[in-house]
Amino acid sequence: MSAATGFEVRPELVARCYELARQSYDEGGLPIGSVLARGAEVIGEGHNQRVQQGDPIAHGEMDCLRNAGRQASYAGMTLYTSLSPCMMCAGTIVQFGIRHVVIAENANFGGNEDFLRERGVHVDIVDDPACTALMARFIAEQPALWHEDIAVD
Repeated sequence: MSAATGFEVRPELVARCYELARQSYDEGGLPIGSVLARGAEVIGEGHNQRVQQGDPIAHGEMDCLRNAGRQASYAGMTLYTSLSPCMMCAGTIVQFGIRHVVIAENANFGGNEDFLRERGVHVDIVDDPACTALMARFIAEQPALWHEDIAVD
């Protein structure tokens, strides 16, 4: 835990995001994984399932939150994600009052970190090389599917 911020980044949960992203990639989907945790306790996890389920809002973070089930409060929880969140996922993070987000990589997609910070969310970006390489590989292999996911015409 950082004495300066009071927020902790757990490397094993960043690694789990990669494993979930890799699972989605291996299934033919977008390689984005997410974990919701309270400290070391995993509350829920998921991965992007837009392709697998034909569901346009089944982003990695959304699948994770759905799998976590109802929570009376998200106080003290951290959302880990393999890729910087899109506006839909960032809005959900704010809506649910999640105060800490750990982003494994934002080199391939610059997401909405400023939106989160402006709304009081502490954002840590860890520049994980495995997540960065997997997403870059996917974008090179499947540019049309990537553009569909981020709503680029």
